[in-house]
Amino acid sequence: MSGKSYLPLRLPPLLVAREVAAALEEDLGSAGDITTEAIVPADAQGEAAIVARKAGVVAGLDLAEAAFRALDPDTRFVRIIEDGGKVDGGGTIAHISATTRALLTGERTALNFLGRLSGIATLTAAFVTAVEGTGARIACTRKTTPGLRALEKYAVRAGGGINHRFGLYDAVLIKDNHIAAAGGLANALDRLSSRSGHLVKTEVEVDTLGQLEEALRFPIDAVLLDNMDVATLRKAVKLAAGRVVIEASGGVTLENVREIASTGVDLISVGALTHSPRSLDSSLEWQD
Repeated sequence: MSGKSYLPLRLPPLLVAREVAAALEEDLGSAGDITTEAIVPADAQGEAAIVARKAGVVAGLDLAEAAFRALDPDTRFVRIIEDGGKVDGGGTIAHISATTRALLTGERTALNFLGRLSGIATLTAAFVTAVEGTGARIACTRKTTPGLRALEKYAVRAGGGINHRFGLYDAVLIKDNHIAAAGGLANALDRLSSRSGHLVKTEVEVDTLGQLEEALRFPIDAVLLDNMDVATLRKAVKLAAGRVVIEASGGVTLENVREIASTGVDLISVGALTHSPRSLDSSLEWQD
């Protein structure tokens, strides 16, 4: 992992509030935190620190802070490391002062968000480091947790990656089944011409060099080279000759990503960033 600190665009406050409210509602149900409310006086105050048990890249602090503030508006949340920064194992991420009830009730929601998003950022940073100096950039996919896509794509940015399209609505990606359903690529692109806005990019997925040659005859913006071996990727990059953005996808791992990047592709999309990250283990440590 590199020593760089990435500063992603902040999550919209309304999105943060909505996601945190839903998570707290899921945890509190209709009766609230029956354990904490029975044991802890309402006016008790406490201090705690969020500590990382393993090294990683931090993401999700806005959500963690919002979880405590939703329960105690007077929460004091001091960040030691910002999103996009690296924390060492045993390092402190943030200090929190709030009512004891807020600390205990909000702990799991805050750590769930922070652990999941930091895990994505950490894995992304490892891929970004692996391709440094090649010119290729690491992108995520739509293989995200339902309902959490915006948060997970934010975490990719925190790790130094970039976002592919957010959904089916913000970019055109013509895949093999689209081509089959339309009766050919020409038919598919012809039908799109009257429907796509002037700011919408068009990408075509190809599996072979022959399909790439066909796609390059049309005014498209990008091609996705799906599951091609390294030798074929090199030929594809040479064939495209800079006319379109070249994205490689399929079977990408930390072990082979640099070799893929060395072929000259512009982007490498990695589904594992969001579908298979390991959460960054962290805990809420009580301060005396």
